[in-house]
Amino acid sequence: MFKIKASGVTKKFNERSVFKNIHFEISSGQSLAITGHNGSGKTTLVRIISGLMSPSEGSVKFYKNDNAIEPENVHSFIGLVGPYLQLYHNLTALENLTFFSKIRGLGANRSRILELMALMGLKGRELDYVKNYSSGMLQRLKYVFALLHEPEILLVDEPTSNLDEAGSAIVYNILKRQKESKILIVATNNPEESRIGQKRIHVGD
Repeated sequence: MFKIKASGVTKKFNERSVFKNIHFEISSGQSLAITGHNGSGKTTLVRIISGLMSPSEGSVKFYKNDNAIEPENVHSFIGLVGPYLQLYHNLTALENLTFFSKIRGLGANRSRILELMALMGLKGRELDYVKNYSSGMLQRLKYVFALLHEPEILLVDEPTSNLDEAGSAIVYNILKRQKESKILIVATNNPEESRIGQKRIHVGD
């Protein structure tokens, strides 16, 4: 059983408050939607939860079976999808996934990568250079990377960005499975996507 507990999370940039005093607690088998208009701080909050950014005040802590997880180990349990995640366009999809899995110590093998590529509708495109991918294919590839290690915690910023109807359907199935027994956090201003969250946080006005 995993748990995330956020207490008094506040973020400021040059004394301008993006959001203040955010609290939430979420455990395995639960989902959280972070909502708000563009520029309200949804992405900033996702980055703080994932450990890519520090809060100005407050804390986000992670637990496994009620035991605190050390900050340097949290990334092992997190999968992240967001528009700010960059891939190497002069490498193939397979080279990107192999490289990043080694860098992060995920140990994903080739069969796992190919399985996820097929799941995301990218079968047969593994050896294509990423520079030749469409924006929708890039979004699907980010899901492959996020799911390589079967994360206990999946954070997704704008889940269906750049995806067509078929791609969106694949993503919704993945999110549904994730929240059945693990932790799912989505940031979105799409009303349909916000309904994915059993719990909700609204940031901004």
